[in-house]
Amino acid sequence: MHDSGSPRFLHHYVRTAANSLLTLLLCGCQAALFSAINATSGDSGLDVRSGVVFNVDHQLALDVYAPHATRHAPVVVFFYGGSWKSGKRQWYRWIGEVLARHGVVAVIPDYRKYPQARLDDFMRDAADAVAWTHAHAADFGGDPDTLFVMGHSAGAHLAALLATDAHWLNAVGMRPAQLSGFIGLAGPYDFLPLTNPDFIDMFGHDRQSQERSQPVFFVDGDEPPTLLLQGESDHIVDPRNARSLAKLLRDKGEPVTLRMYPHIGHTGLLLSLSPPLQGIAPALHDTLQFIHERIVAPVDR
Repeated sequence: MHDSGSPRFLHHYVRTAANSLLTLLLCGCQAALFSAINATSGDSGLDVRSGVVFNVDHQLALDVYAPHATRHAPVVVFFYGGSWKSGKRQWYRWIGEVLARHGVVAVIPDYRKYPQARLDDFMRDAADAVAWTHAHAADFGGDPDTLFVMGHSAGAHLAALLATDAHWLNAVGMRPAQLSGFIGLAGPYDFLPLTNPDFIDMFGHDRQSQERSQPVFFVDGDEPPTLLLQGESDHIVDPRNARSLAKLLRDKGEPVTLRMYPHIGHTGLLLSLSPPLQGIAPALHDTLQFIHERIVAPVDR
């Protein structure tokens, strides 16, 4: 008989769950993977609004997850990854539910994908989602003055550009300094030169065009506080990306925290936020600590 509370049992459970979920991913079964993770969560006790259209022209929608009857809660806009080519907000319901259960209003938007869209389209959609959230956060119990952008992989890239290249938020009447923070999980921030033909098509055929896609080229000392989470065993996005961005932010005197997790890969870092796998890395703890350290004291409005 095994003691279900022992460290050995828990480690075995987490490792077994991780192997099962990663097997689904390696089989190319993304929909099945995220369906399995969604099944481990639930929205009982939460206020959820699904399919809210934030961009009428392109019929883009977002989902909102909020603690029940909350007020002045911090707000996170989470951008999912998928190589700028794939992904659906519904696959990431579990992230919205996890964050909401920890006192955060979570907003998960869709954005246009390649090959129908390129860099400017991705970024306009991301900026529109943040602007919508800023304008409507209070409707869901969120505090628009405590607004974070967060993302994994390609989604972290979009969030990083919003935090570093001011012109994207300027176009929707906002500034990076209005953000309470940027949280990037395994993001590509410094990935030139480009060799993949699809990425060249997405981001530009010449060096000057491609530099527009690199968050590291826009660090100027006006960025929000930053939390970079990175697995040391990531073979999809080189950990050098996180180290490079962190160094540039530090050189500009910006508040930045870099967390490197040993033996954690690209997808494992994302899955460490999920209910069955939170034991493989403290990414959720580090994220929530970063958010709650920056909560604006509520005032009567």
